[in-house]
Amino acid sequence: MDAAWFTSPRNFGGLEGPEATLAGARVVILPVPYDSTTCYKPGAREGARALVDASLELELFDHELGREIAAVGIHTLPELEPQVGDPEAMLARVSAVTRSLLDAGKLVVLLGGEHSLSAGAARAHAERYADLTVLYLDAHADLRDTYQGTRFSHACTARRIAEFAPLVQVGVRSLSREEHDFLRTRPDIVTFYAEDGPLDGPAVERIVAALGSRVYISIDLDVLDPALMSAVGTPEPGGLTWDQTLRLLRTVAQRREIVGFDVVELSPPQGPLSCVYTAAKLTYKLIGYATHPWEPPASP
Repeated sequence: MDAAWFTSPRNFGGLEGPEATLAGARVVILPVPYDSTTCYKPGAREGARALVDASLELELFDHELGREIAAVGIHTLPELEPQVGDPEAMLARVSAVTRSLLDAGKLVVLLGGEHSLSAGAARAHAERYADLTVLYLDAHADLRDTYQGTRFSHACTARRIAEFAPLVQVGVRSLSREEHDFLRTRPDIVTFYAEDGPLDGPAVERIVAALGSRVYISIDLDVLDPALMSAVGTPEPGGLTWDQTLRLLRTVAQRREIVGFDVVELSPPQGPLSCVYTAAKLTYKLIGYATHPWEPPASP
């Protein structure tokens, strides 16, 4: 039987061979089709599968880094079964799986699904790394204590994370009075609002300075300008450009250790196919940044 007769497997990047196996991969993709607390436009449960499918069209060689990122090994797990009736139990499930992958020495990439999932993955990383900071890219503050009857809504994710890890927020341009007042009581939560100015070099330096030595990155795709990323459940006018986002992520990777990340809130029904491909490309670029052998920064 000729292997050339068959199409690429549904693995991230269409990888096959030793680098796509769990044993041979440095990076593990954890797809989670869950959007049970979504409160505006549904569809994030379709995000991970669509993103993985779009990744089959990626060029695996990255000219910026001068290497084929996938050579580090990327294994794609089966989709994690949702716990639909209990958001807290769902986050516990995500934490347990993430914890087991960290025990195996893997760089875990969670693909959502809604943003509530990030609290589960971030908790597992915070338990592993005492010096962890969570870099939270989102158009919304997500700092409500409860929302629609649960403390584990996607609108409460940053609030839950701030209970167990230092939090740095970037791109915020929408928040409630409750969240505004809460931030005034928590000066330790560093927030860079969209109206603070463009995400240029000096702004990136200020963000990186607020981070600890190890960083977990959570990316809600609505942090991006809707002109680039309309396929989200709660779009907000304004937002980051592609180049601004890569500048920030690249600089974080050069100056700090990225120990895990997630890309969430992709809702394919809400936008064109180009949004799905953009999400796949962003995921691949961040895998590349997180695994690149950067030279240590020069001493001042």
